[in-house]
Amino acid sequence: MLIAVASQNFRTVTGHAGKSRRFLVYNAAPGQPPYEVDRLDLPKELSIHEFQGDGAHPLDAVGVVIAGSAGAGFVSRMAARGVQTVATAETDPAAAVAQFLAGTLAAPAPHVHGAEEGGCDCNCGG
Repeated sequence: MLIAVASQNFRTVTGHAGKSRRFLVYNAAPGQPPYEVDRLDLPKELSIHEFQGDGAHPLDAVGVVIAGSAGAGFVSRMAARGVQTVATAETDPAAAVAQFLAGTLAAPAPHVHGAEEGGCDCNCGG
């Protein structure tokens, strides 16, 4: 199974999956350590937030996307493409994939906005 991990710096798991343009792609199988097979460095128009096409998308090749956070829009758009989305507090991409396969992946940290913030643009309503 191919699993993509949102990682803007190609070192750590990134939040806001919909706007992410960089993904580490792992080949993963239960009982085997995952290994990196590809890196996606997509143009802005291919971030799921921007992508409006009905055609093929590079993330269509994976079965799962792991990110630090993912809004309902991202989750539903990926589900419509046959891709499961999982959010996590884990910051190490390879560890996130291994933990996902083992069923032990840490839940994401709460998405909190301070009173001084005017909210964010993540469509969370915060």
